Amino acid sequence: MKQAEQIEHKGRVLSIGKGVVRVAIEVNEACGSCASRKACAMGQGTTREIVVYTDNAEQYSVGEVVNVMARQSAGVMAVVLCYVVPLVVLVVALALAVVVGISDGVAAIISLGITAVYYCVLGLFHKRISKRVVFTINKI
Repeated sequence: MKQAEQIEHKGRVLSIGKGVVRVAIEVNEACGSCASRKACAMGQGTTREIVVYTDNAEQYSVGEVVNVMARQSAGVMAVVLCYVVPLVVLVVALALAVVVGISDGVAAIISLGITAVYYCVLGLFHKRISKRVVFTINKI
């Protein structure tokens, strides 16, 4: 896969299990060159833990510095699902509520409620979505 098609982060192995490697990523360093860094939750200046499923987990050791990669399209999908779609839901719900004749304050509360329902539904589909966002790991 070409470099431009991947999002790559350096991280430190936290733990190793059967088929699983948990990696801590220092976000500030990793996101400097990413075009989506301002909209992405990863760009908020903290450490994030990534779970990587791999058949070669035993070849890594705790504390080792590794590269964790994901397809760039997976990052774009995450930004769209977490930020773009909820914004559209919020604006459309607000506009429809106002058009129907509901007062502005109640319309705002209704649109926020509908947006909250969207996030709850998104949470219900977490496992299905996480199957599409696949992380790979490589030694440095």
